[in-house]
Amino acid sequence: MDEESVADADDVALADAPPVAERPGALRIAGIVAVDWIHSVVWHTRAFFSGRIPREYGRGDTSRPVVVLIPGVYETWAFLKPVADHLNAAGYRIRIARGLGYNRKPIRDTAARFARALGRLPKPNAGCVIVAHSKGGLVGKELLLTDRERLGLLGVVAICSPFSGSVLAKYVVDPSLRAFLPTDETIVALGAPHDVNADIVSIYSTFDPHVPSSSVLPGATNVLLPVPGHFVILSTKELREAVELAVDGFAERRRLRADSDGEVTR
Repeated sequence: MDEESVADADDVALADAPPVAERPGALRIAGIVAVDWIHSVVWHTRAFFSGRIPREYGRGDTSRPVVVLIPGVYETWAFLKPVADHLNAAGYRIRIARGLGYNRKPIRDTAARFARALGRLPKPNAGCVIVAHSKGGLVGKELLLTDRERLGLLGVVAICSPFSGSVLAKYVVDPSLRAFLPTDETIVALGAPHDVNADIVSIYSTFDPHVPSSSVLPGATNVLLPVPGHFVILSTKELREAVELAVDGFAERRRLRADSDGEVTR
C-alpha cells in the first residue's frame, strides 16, 4: 500500500440533493450510455498505462487526513487519478492499495483485505478519509461499520455508488456484477439507514446508466451534480470540487474535535 493524499467532509455547504433527477428521454439516455461507454474504454486504456503511483502522493500536509482510494469493480486506482491529483495538489496525501486486481471479489472480502492492508501501516494522527467510486463506496461503508476506530476512518466520499443496488445486475451472469442485485443480502444491509451514514457523502450524476435507481443513501449527505454518466463524471471539474469540499469538511470536523480535546496533530 503506497501513501499519497487524504480529505474529509461535514461542516460544508453541501445540501441534500433530491432523491433522483428527472429521468431523460430515450434518445437522451442512448446518448448518455454511448458517451459513458466511450469514457469507460478511455479509462481502462489509461489504467493499463498508469501502473506507477506518483511519488508526490506521499507528500502533503500532515495535519490533514490521509485520503484512501477505493475503485469500483473492474477498475483500478487510475480511474480516480484526476480526483487524487486534485486532492494532492490541495495538500492531501494519498494512499493506494496494490494487489486488488480489478476488484472483483465480494464486497466484504474486499473490505477485509483493505482493513488488513491499512492496519499494517501507522495510523495517521489526523485520520483517514476514503474516496471511492461505485462498488468502492460500498466497501467504504463496510469499513466504517467494521474497522472505523482501529483504522482511524473519519468518513467516506462515495461517487456513483449503488447503495440500493442496480436492477441491471439481473441481466448479467458474472457473479462480481450480480452481487449488485437490489435483493442481495450485502446490498440490503449496506443500503439501510445506519448511524455511520451521517459520515458518508454520496455524490452522483443526473442519470447513471449503471445505477439507474440513483445513489441516494438515507441519512448521508447526498450531492447531485449537474452532469450525467457513471464514468463521464470522473473527468469533470464539478466532481473534483465536490470531492474536495467533502474531504475538507471531514478534515475541519477532525480539527475542531482535536482542538477541543487539546490534541496535537502531526
